[in-house]
Formats: sequence, C-alpha cells, structure tokens
Amino acid sequence: MGLVKRIQEEVAVIRERDPAIHSSMEVFLYPSFKVMLHYRVAHKLYLKKHYFLARWVSQRGVRKTGIEIHPGAEIGKGFFIDHGNGVIIGETTVIGDNVTLYQGVTLGGTGKEHGKRHPTVGNNVMISAGAKVLGSFKIGDNSKIGAGSVVLAEVPCGSTVVGVPGRVVKRSKQCFPQEEMDQTNLPDPVKEDISNLQRANSELTNRLLELEGTVRELQRQLKKERQQKEPVNGTD
Repeated sequence: MGLVKRIQEEVAVIRERDPAIHSSMEVFLYPSFKVMLHYRVAHKLYLKKHYFLARWVSQRGVRKTGIEIHPGAEIGKGFFIDHGNGVIIGETTVIGDNVTLYQGVTLGGTGKEHGKRHPTVGNNVMISAGAKVLGSFKIGDNSKIGAGSVVLAEVPCGSTVVGVPGRVVKRSKQCFPQEEMDQTNLPDPVKEDISNLQRANSELTNRLLELEGTVRELQRQLKKERQQKEPVNGTD
C-alpha cells in the first residue's frame, strides 16, 4: 500500500471513530495519526533488521505523542488509539483489524521471558482506558475490555471483561462485531456480588427475627403452663 493510500486510510479511521473531529486537517494533529506514521516506518526497518534505526524512529514517535509502540509489534488495518497518552505496546504484540485502544492501555509481558511474551488481540476489539493486558495469550475477536481492568488470561471471542483481575462478565453466543464503542454501560460484577450478599443478609435477618419470635412465643407458653401447675399459696 502506498503512502498516500495509507494516510487516507488513517484519516478515515480516525474520523469514523472520534466524534470530536470536525475536519480531515485536524487528524494531522492527532497523536494516533502521528504515532502510526512513525510505527509504519519503524516496523519496516525492524523487519529489515535495522534495529537501531527502528528504535530511533520509534522513540521519536514516543517523544511527540506519549504513545510507545515497539517496532516489532504487528498491527492490522483500521487501528485507532483515542487520546492515547500512556499507551504501551510490547515487541511481540499482535493486533488484528479494526481495534481501538484508549489512553493508558498497556499490552505488555509479565517478566523477562523470551519469545512470544505479549498479547495477541483479535479483530474488532475495544480496550478501554487504563486497562492492562499482560502475558502471551489471545483476546478473542469482538471483545471488550473494561476501563481499569487487568487481564491475565485468555479471553474468548465476543466477551466483555472487567475487574482486577479481569473476568468475563458477559459473552455473546455468537461472535458478532461489537455494535458500539460504549465504555461505561458494562456489567459490574462487584456491584452484583454486593447486591447478592445484601439480599442474602436481608433474608437471613428476616429468618432470624421469625425464629426469635417463635422462641419468645414458646417461652411464654412454657411459663404459662408452669404457673398453672404450681399450687396456689394457702391451700393444702
């Protein structure tokens, strides 16, 4: 793909996914646009084993945008980073088509191991602000990662993941593409667990009150029976 065609594609992707864009000229000021230009050049150098030059180009992009994409990462079409400051993408990361990341996302490893040590992100995935995906596993196609989540294990396709550590709280039976890029209306498993505990506590409390009432009633009946059996004072 030629340079002009590549730029046109980047502009179209950003205009489609960011409602704050009012003109194509604004796209040229966007960190996502700038860093992807640097990445494409750095990645070509990396593939040709010009590792120093690749890192040099990559680090220039980091200084300009606050987004760090290792030249060795593999990124598909339609990739978009919204805002983007603090995003880190590791060397062996593989990203599919039509993926959206938000600020503060990390696609990293878990240690000093060699080989494939970063995530593989499927197609049509959204990873929300501040989420950390750490380790060599796959995020399935059409999945959502909630803001602030820490994902340490594989995610099936069509899943919604939230929490620390991240867990699947919703999963589509069929892995259709996400219909929207909604980061806020996600299931809250902690809230659901607390609600369940509150309901269980209320039921136990009501049951305990019923038992206490039954015990008091039995005590009154026993006291009455004992009084009836006791002899009246002054009689033989």
